[in-house]
Amino acid sequence: MKATEMRTKSDDELKESLFGLRKEAFNLRFQRASGQLENTARVRAIRRDIARIKSILTERRLGAAGPAKAAKAKSTKAKSVKTKAAKSA
Repeated sequence: MKATEMRTKSDDELKESLFGLRKEAFNLRFQRASGQLENTARVRAIRRDIARIKSILTERRLGAAGPAKAAKAKSTKAKSVKTKAAKSA
């Protein structure tokens, strides 16, 4: 599913889709382990759809909270990137 289609859905619909995709990913992992998985590309597509839904839900949560919370989230992320860079140096 494309991100534009996902953005038209409500939060509850997205959460239901997320639950269904997680169940499908679980089943695909079992199929892979038992050697029954035929469409290996489906695993990747499911993972990406899950990521898209989680990204959209996060955007909405941060957007609904207002610009102050979104700015705080950005500064926290920037601090963690700087910390990782300092540790690796």
